[in-house]
Amino acid sequence: MSAQDQDEGTRTAFAVLIPLLVLVVGFVVGLGIHKAKGPTAKVAAPVAAAAPAAVGADASVVVENGVVKFYFASGKADLASGAAEALADTVKAAAAGKKLVVSGFHDATGNAEFNAELAKQRALAVSGALKAIGVAEASIELKKPEQLTGIGTDAEARRVEVAVQ
Repeated sequence: MSAQDQDEGTRTAFAVLIPLLVLVVGFVVGLGIHKAKGPTAKVAAPVAAAAPAAVGADASVVVENGVVKFYFASGKADLASGAAEALADTVKAAAAGKKLVVSGFHDATGNAEFNAELAKQRALAVSGALKAIGVAEASIELKKPEQLTGIGTDAEARRVEVAVQ
C-alpha cells in the first residue's frame, strides 16, 4: 500500500467523520437548549388588566383600557395563551359591526427591516387568532408596523394591539 493510497483513505475518512461529528454536536447542543427551556418555555402570563411594566421575556397578553395588547418574546411571533379570552370583548364588538384595528409595533434593536417583517408576522398571527374565533375578515383592519423609540422598554415595544373603532 502506497503513501498516496493512505492519504486518500485518510481524506475519505475525514470527509465522512467531520460532518458526522458536526451533526452529533449540533444535535446534543440543540437537545440541551430544548431541555433547558423545558415545558415552561411556552407558558405565558395569564390574561390580566396589568400594566405593561409586567412584560417579561415570554409572550403575554393584557387588556388595558379596552385595548388588547399582545407582547412577544424577542424574535418570536408566538401568541401567548389566553388570547381567545382576552379578545372576547373585541369579538363582541366586531359582531356588533365595529372595526378591529390590529397594529404591530417593534423595538429599535437589530435590523429594522427584519423587525418590521416580524411585527407584520405578529400582527398576522393576531389577525389569524381573531378569524379563528369567528371574526369576519372584513371586520379586521391591519395597520403598517411601527417602530417605537424612546417609549418604554424594548419588551413593551414588541407588541400587537387590537383596538375597537
